[in-house]
Amino acid sequence: MSILPETTVTVDEIINQVIADNITSPTTTPREYAWDFENNDFLLKDGKFIIVEGKEALKIWIWKALHTMRMKYSIYSDDYGHDLDSLIGKGFSSGLIESEARRFVWKCISVNSHITDMQNFSTTYDGDTLTINFTVLTDQGEVEISGLQY
Repeated sequence: MSILPETTVTVDEIINQVIADNITSPTTTPREYAWDFENNDFLLKDGKFIIVEGKEALKIWIWKALHTMRMKYSIYSDDYGHDLDSLIGKGFSSGLIESEARRFVWKCISVNSHITDMQNFSTTYDGDTLTINFTVLTDQGEVEISGLQY
């Protein structure tokens, strides 16, 4: 009797299974760890992470993606994150900044297969601060994003 398994699994089979398990399709329910937006940290219950699903998970994913500069952290793919920092200090007109901010936000969030559209996009300025508000349409329902500041 051997302690080794009798079936042979190749590295290619393992890699293909991991890839298949990690592909997010619109038929899967989005899941994220609960997030405390005020304190910018995970929410814990009895010292353990809380998992949320659906619209709340998408809100967290959107918030995190829009708080991560694209191509700055090697842990993320080149598609994850935003390019909004490229608008700072350039002296662009408010119309151009709003147009580019809309484009950059859509580029950032549209990589998520659950997100279908973005509406009610608006920007306001207070000194050097750009504040962005918009509604995200998803297969889980509408998600309101307000008060994003850059």
